[in-house]
Amino acid sequence: MIYSEKVMDHFTNPRNVGEIPDADGVGEVGNAKCGDIMKMYIKVENNIITDVKFKTFGCGAAVATSSIATEMIKGASLDDALKLTNKAVVEALDGLPEVKLHCSVLAEQAIKSALSDYYRRNGIDPVPIVGEIGECEACH
Repeated sequence: MIYSEKVMDHFTNPRNVGEIPDADGVGEVGNAKCGDIMKMYIKVENNIITDVKFKTFGCGAAVATSSIATEMIKGASLDDALKLTNKAVVEALDGLPEVKLHCSVLAEQAIKSALSDYYRRNGIDPVPIVGEIGECEACH
């Protein structure tokens, strides 16, 4: 399987790894069957994501998509972070192999799950819709 230089860079030198003990929102998504589990932590001030960290258990593509996704939303408004798509994550990494595209979906969903948790904790409506994640290609 061939990965872009950006994927390899974010896998070997992931950004924003860790957790935020007093996070304003935490989201966890994944599928234990294929082994990719992502947990995202966000800090929010004045509707801006001031800090974001992740912990990912999974393959290199899962780590890389988590890393770049955190870079893409750090400093962003909540509205802009909600608009992040898995397609934008893939483009930022200069592409992913077809069988690893589910990792970019997990990264998008982990961020939306953390945002949903933030909104829920603060009693803010509307709560973003976090879709169910189906099985990845590797599980079939």
